[in-house]
Amino acid sequence: MARKYSKKASADVERAMKKRKAGTLKSGRSGRTVKSRNQTIAIGLSEARAKGKKVPKKAAKKRKAAKR
Repeated sequence: MARKYSKKASADVERAMKKRKAGTLKSGRSGRTVKSRNQTIAIGLSEARAKGKKVPKKAAKKRKAAKR
């Protein structure tokens, strides 16, 4: 099975994880300290995407089914 993203991109995620462990990883707009593991991964992948590394596109938001 093929990798979802490149080794260099996973290194960016790992760097973000280490920053989170140290308590220095901040979220973008609000500047608050990140506590969530999932948010840390998202930040790492976003940074890798910005650098042009091989990372899949962001998942589209799921729409709720309309009530009838």
